[in-house]
Amino acid sequence: MNLEQELRKIEARNAKVETHKAWETSLFRRGLLTLFIYGMAVLVMWVAKVEQIWLASLVPAVGYFLSTVTVSPVREWWVKRFY
Repeated sequence: MNLEQELRKIEARNAKVETHKAWETSLFRRGLLTLFIYGMAVLVMWVAKVEQIWLASLVPAVGYFLSTVTVSPVREWWVKRFY
């Protein structure tokens, strides 16, 4: 394989990695997972016969969403502070 082919291969790989990173950090993905967590929490709480299922199910879903939103700023702060 020549140098140009190797370079194209690396560029293609980098583009794929960037796409995956964009998906991992996207608000769409976070929202979708939040909805899945909410749905599962509703199901579990329905089976457990919890009162106010719709409201109680918000706790894990909102907790997950807030944890994903705050992770990036906290990570950036940590990197600046310690590295």
